[in-house]
Amino acid sequence: QAQLVQSGGGLVQAGGSLRLSCVASGRTSSTYAMGWFRQAPGKEREFVAAISWRGRNTDYADSVKGRFTISRDNAKNTVYLQLNSLKPEDTAVYYCAGSAVNWGTPKRGSQYDTWGQGTQVTVSS
Repeated sequence: QAQLVQSGGGLVQAGGSLRLSCVASGRTSSTYAMGWFRQAPGKEREFVAAISWRGRNTDYADSVKGRFTISRDNAKNTVYLQLNSLKPEDTAVYYCAGSAVNWGTPKRGSQYDTWGQGTQVTVSS
C-alpha cells in the first residue's frame, strides 16, 4: 500500500492562488493515475481533477476547469494541484488519491485505492 502525504492549502482571499502537493511513498503501483477530490461541510466528496500515469491526460470537473491545473513529477513521486482564481465555493478539504488504474483519468472515488490525509482550503470573500 502506498502512503500519500499532502502539503499546501490554507486561507486565501477570493481571486487568489494556492498550490497543493501530494508525495507518494511505499507501494507506488497503487499510484498510477492520481486524482484530487474535495469535500465541503455538509456536502458529499466530489471529483476535482485527475491525471494519467505518464501525465499525458488530464481531466477536470466543470466547476474548476480553466482555473485549476493538475500536474505530476514522477521522478519525485509527487502530484500537484495549482488552484487559481479561487472562489469562496472552492472552500473544502482537499484530498489527493492514488489509483492502480494504469490508464486514463479515473473520476470516481471508488476507483482510487489510497488517500492522503486531507488539507483545508478556505477562500474568503
